[in-house]
Amino acid sequence: MSGWPVKRRARLALTRRGLCINHPRSGARNVFRSVMKINDWLAALHRVFEECPVAQTLWCAAASRSAAVDSCDSLRVMGMPTDVPIVDLMLNLPILDLEATYGNLREAAKDGDSKNFKFPAEYMFKGVPHGWGEGRDPVEVTLEEMDKWGIRTALLGVGRSAADAAIRQHPDRFVGNVHVDPNDVMGAVRRIEEAHGELNVRMASTFPAGNVPQIPVDGAQMYPLYAKCVELDIAVGLNMGVPGPRVPMEPQKVERLDRICYDFPELRLVTYHGCEPWEELAVKLMLKWPGLHYCTSAFAPKYYPKAIIDYANTRGADKILYAGYFPMGLSLERIMTEMRDVPFRDHVWPKFLFENARRVLKLDDG
Repeated sequence: MSGWPVKRRARLALTRRGLCINHPRSGARNVFRSVMKINDWLAALHRVFEECPVAQTLWCAAASRSAAVDSCDSLRVMGMPTDVPIVDLMLNLPILDLEATYGNLREAAKDGDSKNFKFPAEYMFKGVPHGWGEGRDPVEVTLEEMDKWGIRTALLGVGRSAADAAIRQHPDRFVGNVHVDPNDVMGAVRRIEEAHGELNVRMASTFPAGNVPQIPVDGAQMYPLYAKCVELDIAVGLNMGVPGPRVPMEPQKVERLDRICYDFPELRLVTYHGCEPWEELAVKLMLKWPGLHYCTSAFAPKYYPKAIIDYANTRGADKILYAGYFPMGLSLERIMTEMRDVPFRDHVWPKFLFENARRVLKLDDG
């Protein structure tokens, strides 16, 4: 019914009321003509609005002075800006030794396929840039790729000689993230302290479901890590949600964040890898806890969860941070090409691409 032409629907509505539009004395004919004139006028108005930026601007100006300000904002969805200094919370130098990088996760998996994967979540990704940077200076080739796609600063995992050298030689382009395994509680605490002293790392992170044995994010072994990060005033990064590698998800259930944020109100905590299928719960918790944030790591932009986009466009513009997944699983070309179609509102883009990261990592504090 809704797909019928306007004229046919109008005729049917009048007929059902016992009115004949062809009868010379029936008022239905005038009603019918009026309906068609209104329809033509609305169609013309719609064309003007769609084709005239001035009309759109006037509409927004009027709406901003009324209770319809949200409707105005929804019209101002712009594409990704090209002139902002992007901060990427998940980028790495070339990964050429896959066994050294992923060997522990292969051992943790029990299915045969995982033990033969080049990287543990291979079944989820296509076009992974394996071999990128081979034969080149790892820092030089990474800077070239960053410059090509407008990435000003990258959060880089420390612990490899090339990565540590990149942070020392280019402190304006690379900042450190120290990854630890809290199974060695005091070893993890000392490692964080050491990396902070030597490389001024801005984050400590762990993969709760990937540790062997696994450790829940709210487990006792994790609390000294959180306390040390509060003491050093650095952020914490945690993989949350169902893990890509075929290991149990229990340690990464999003509900576990609630207790952490309660016990460590000063902690700046960033969730990695999506929080799915509990992204709506993650939004609720971000509304509740000021220190909780979400980054978009390991997701191609066309798969950013709707709940996260909606939250960024409304009350969460200060809580959502950009992170890619290059070269681990996605190319920067794919990420930045798809990013153009993400429907963020205009005020969200600079916060998402760099302002939130600079605040959470305290990049402007030297």
